[in-house]
Amino acid sequence: MFYLKIKRLMDSIISLIALILLSPLFLILIIAIKIDSRGPVLFKQKRVGRHKSYFNILKFRTMRIDTPKDTPTHMLENPDYWITRVGKFLRKTSLDELPQIFNIIKGDMSIIGPRPALWNQYDLIDERDKFGANNILPGLTGWAQINGRDELPIDVKAKLDGEYVNKIGFSMDVKCFFGTFIAVLKRDGVVEGGTGTLGHRKTVNKETAGQ
Repeated sequence: MFYLKIKRLMDSIISLIALILLSPLFLILIIAIKIDSRGPVLFKQKRVGRHKSYFNILKFRTMRIDTPKDTPTHMLENPDYWITRVGKFLRKTSLDELPQIFNIIKGDMSIIGPRPALWNQYDLIDERDKFGANNILPGLTGWAQINGRDELPIDVKAKLDGEYVNKIGFSMDVKCFFGTFIAVLKRDGVVEGGTGTLGHRKTVNKETAGQ
């Protein structure tokens, strides 16, 4: 599809510009993370990319380094105990996602697309297969992100990802791009710790412990 080639070019250009413009903010956040808690600034996590290949997504670390590994945040006995002070701010503002600009530049991700699933979120991966949502690059933000985020059950999230695939184009990407700023400012669909319920169904955790 011709648009996908243009989309990749736009991703690269926009990401490089964003990296330059946001470099002062990156520096401030790096210093804040290092002052607040011991450990690395960045957190790497195995995610599912295009055609179900694996890559390591980058985020700013938001949890203590002694947090139990590979444990969903909502399954921890006291999630707030493990999330750092700076980490709470980063999660609320979604600034922990900024390092994914490097994933976009590398070609692992796009600015707009389905959010990359954890490698062991088999139910979500299988549901996305039904809609062809695993066949495009995952995104920093996407259609499902501005239509519920953490509150969405798996089947609804996969269906929204499928809608994006079917309607993919410049106008759809613009709608997702600006819709993300509104969703972040309003904090629509965000549940601290990554657990949300909709119709009494628990969603997949937003993040795995260890950040």
